[in-house]
Amino acid sequence: MKKTLKYLFLIFIGLNLIIVLSGKTWLYKAVFITYAKGYTSSYIDDYIHFPSKKIESGKHQEWLISSKYNKANLPHFIQELNDSLQTTAFIVIQNDSVLFEEYWLGYSSDSLSNSFSIAKSWVATLIGVAIKEGKIKNVNQKVCDFLPEFCKANDLSIEHLLTMSSGLNWKESYYNPIGQTAEAYYGTNLRDLVTTLSIVEDPGRVFKYHSSCTQILAYVLESATDKTISQYASEKLWKPMGAKHPALWSTDAKNGDEKAFCCINSNARDLARLGKLYLDYGNWEGLQLVDSSFIVQAITTSDLLNDEGFKNTNYGYQFWIAERQGLELFYARGLWGQYVICIPALDMIIVRLGRKYGKRLSDGHHYDFYKFVDAALEMYN
Repeated sequence: MKKTLKYLFLIFIGLNLIIVLSGKTWLYKAVFITYAKGYTSSYIDDYIHFPSKKIESGKHQEWLISSKYNKANLPHFIQELNDSLQTTAFIVIQNDSVLFEEYWLGYSSDSLSNSFSIAKSWVATLIGVAIKEGKIKNVNQKVCDFLPEFCKANDLSIEHLLTMSSGLNWKESYYNPIGQTAEAYYGTNLRDLVTTLSIVEDPGRVFKYHSSCTQILAYVLESATDKTISQYASEKLWKPMGAKHPALWSTDAKNGDEKAFCCINSNARDLARLGKLYLDYGNWEGLQLVDSSFIVQAITTSDLLNDEGFKNTNYGYQFWIAERQGLELFYARGLWGQYVICIPALDMIIVRLGRKYGKRLSDGHHYDFYKFVDAALEMYN
């Protein structure tokens, strides 16, 4: 028994030496935040463990409330799904009026939770804003013009980053505890992590979902605007769109860089504003925040191959694109089933937030995503 304990102690010491010598000391934080809290990975409330910057809000513009508000019942199949996947918020908005909303597990319309990769769609929108303002010429402008680190990669354009076709040597994995994605989430030096990447495949050819693309876009924006992305998001989107609450954008360190690939911590009603902006082609109550041409490109499938060699059918500029019940739709998606879904033909926005998501299907979408769409259509179509 003593010999076994001795070996275990030596293994423990050895592992800690490897962690320290490799510089991956962020692993300690990852273990504390996840396993020590009873989780096995990131979770929607873990923003409390990270520093952040505020996306300041301005004058609140309230959503209209429909005369049909909460008069429909959730279908039985979605009630079961909500229970099993621990849904925290579900909202249906049509013609700018809230038709239905419900919250569970102690959450409310004012509760903050992690948007995860819904943040990517906000970053893409800020690129559109910067183009409209002339801070960026167009999507074909080279990344090198803003970030000298990428001047060896002269072919890399902003559009390659928007469409996740950068060809960079990044591996998107949510289950590798020492991988690049984990280090981006828990580490303390995002800039070095992504600006030292190399192009290993021709850009603009193959869609490969890389969080690094969005993070690099954030650095492009900061270079182009001379503002942090939190400041720019507040000035150009959050305030003009009348968000009720400030949002918290988690950073890699105190006063550090926003984790642009994820981690806008907000609420369902304010996140839904992104859907309204896109359904109205970049116009917000008469103010054109983003050119309509950019909006159209963002929600149109990019002319790329997927990593299996087939034509890309489900991704534009950091937005997912799908079809359900004969209706075309587009949506922003975050880990564990955070969705802002838009159905243009019905002028409908569906927001679902929660702790878990369903199985990923062969078409790149998730089982539960389709079911949340089905529920809204059964209730209000």
